[in-house]
Amino acid sequence: MKQSSLRHAIAGLAIVAASGAAYADKANDTLRVAFTKELENVDSYFNSSREGVVLQRAVWDGLIYRDPATNEYKGNLATSWEWIDDLTLEFKLREGVTFHNGEPFNADDVVYTVDFVAKEESGVKTQRNVNWMKSAEKIDEYTVRIHLKDKFPAAIEFLSGPVSMYPNEYYAEAGPSGMGLEPVGTGPYKVVSVTPGQHFVLEKNENYHDSPKGQPEIANVDIRTIPDVNTQMAALFSGSLDLIWQVPADQAEKLAEMDQFTVSNESTMRVGYLSMDAAGRSGDTPFTDVRVRQAVNHAINRQELVDALLKGESKVVWTPCFPSQFGCEQDAAAQYEYDPEKAKALLAEAGYPDGFKTEFYAYRNREYAEAILSYLNAVGIESDFKFLQYSALRELNMTGDVPLAFLTWGSFSINDASAMVSQFFKHGSLDDARDDQVLADLEVADSATDPEVRKEHYAKAIERITEQAYWAPMFSYNTNYVSTNEVEYTPTADEVLRFTTMEWK
Repeated sequence: MKQSSLRHAIAGLAIVAASGAAYADKANDTLRVAFTKELENVDSYFNSSREGVVLQRAVWDGLIYRDPATNEYKGNLATSWEWIDDLTLEFKLREGVTFHNGEPFNADDVVYTVDFVAKEESGVKTQRNVNWMKSAEKIDEYTVRIHLKDKFPAAIEFLSGPVSMYPNEYYAEAGPSGMGLEPVGTGPYKVVSVTPGQHFVLEKNENYHDSPKGQPEIANVDIRTIPDVNTQMAALFSGSLDLIWQVPADQAEKLAEMDQFTVSNESTMRVGYLSMDAAGRSGDTPFTDVRVRQAVNHAINRQELVDALLKGESKVVWTPCFPSQFGCEQDAAAQYEYDPEKAKALLAEAGYPDGFKTEFYAYRNREYAEAILSYLNAVGIESDFKFLQYSALRELNMTGDVPLAFLTWGSFSINDASAMVSQFFKHGSLDDARDDQVLADLEVADSATDPEVRKEHYAKAIERITEQAYWAPMFSYNTNYVSTNEVEYTPTADEVLRFTTMEWK
């Protein structure tokens, strides 16, 4: 958004604020929240957006819970677990838990869920979250074993995040489409209604079990999809929203100056990066040449992007993973200083002395994408810019039809490098490098039980990925949360809105 337009928008909203129109729906015990991106399917296994993660944590539970403050693993639907051997995890399940539709939770639900999502033909959107599981076995009513395909020491981390347990009877009948329209979980909130992609209404689960997530304080959550942040801000000022998030830094700074709003900034595990079609999946593209990919890396002033646009807790990132993730070895990454003249020289050496034109895709943060494009244009790389919905761009990525894209990945808030580097560099549908050497190292890193061996091979993979410049990692994200002063909320660094930790002041 141009600065002049932003100033006018803020000024207009300030007039509304001065009239005293801003208020929370505290009287009706309903928290009203905005999503920016359209959620493709509420079924948590069939979407890969951050909004989907937020709903997943509210509506469903996993066997394990990781405390976002201490990183301690705690029992959720399981009360305890142990490794029987390198390929077998046994869980004692919590008794007395019921799904929102009244079905009792037991070992049958775990077996059904794991056996369904572990099959590639089931079509789970993010295969990396589930394809390490082979099957599940019922030992008795409240004891179950999960069998792994191979050694996978990150199993506990994944089971504490994206692997939710579904009701076997209901899901067998409803399937992903039915679950997307009428979700049923064991979580702290029940889904009252779904208008696909537009509107989601939740209510407190009065029978929620003794979960480490905590008991919900706010009775109702009303979520609307509002793609434009200025429209979100207008709704916040007028009193029809209580909380917005992912607010750009310049708007957040202005809102922080106003007494009736609380603005919080927190780091996230999300990394922004450029993906280049090194394998030539999209056809005859310049990005199959390592010199072109290195030129792209040298063309961009990452620190300037962070300082001018992202601000807050964001930092320059050189790795194809988030720095805090286990195995994301920072010293292994090649770093490309901002040097447009070197970029031009590399392009000329690759046979493009006058540059070239390419399609360039993005799905969020248009201003970031446009800033990146300006750097590329300055060294001779012109673009046909295509700004798409996330779901549409992801489908194009999976079919290999994207030569260059500005993308982001939040790793489902999984604090392990396998959730990012292995997601994109193991010859799956989103791998635009198809490097056998990288694959070999990741296979070892993902399965070794010795932590030092894991680190060694993640480091080798990261070194190869960055030297070959398969990506141009950009920066970590931070998130600005803005609420009325009647909402009490402390955000966490994993970028998950937790409605159970929100309350009225």
